[in-house]
Amino acid sequence: MRLLVIALLGATTLTACAAPATRISTGLQRYGLDEPRADCVGTRLQRDLSLGQLQQLGRAAAAYRQGDSDPTKLTVSDLLRVAGEMKDPAIALAVGKAAAGCGVLA
Repeated sequence: MRLLVIALLGATTLTACAAPATRISTGLQRYGLDEPRADCVGTRLQRDLSLGQLQQLGRAAAAYRQGDSDPTKLTVSDLLRVAGEMKDPAIALAVGKAAAGCGVLA
């Protein structure tokens, strides 16, 4: 799931020519997640969250990892904690569903 946060951050900074699902998937693959699961997470998050929500999640995760010795590492628990602490419960629900439904929790 650390990969998910990093990919979300990257997805929010890329040009708008690609769909959010594609940008999320590409980011996840760069950090080592296999293509089918990366595509699955990207598709689910695009379907369930607005671009604004994806950006909020990315910013919150980045703030959570500031000062960490290895900001490329974020556990599933960390990501769910970040999403759960946000004021928008739909974000936490979407992250949990995408992680579980796409086999990222395993």
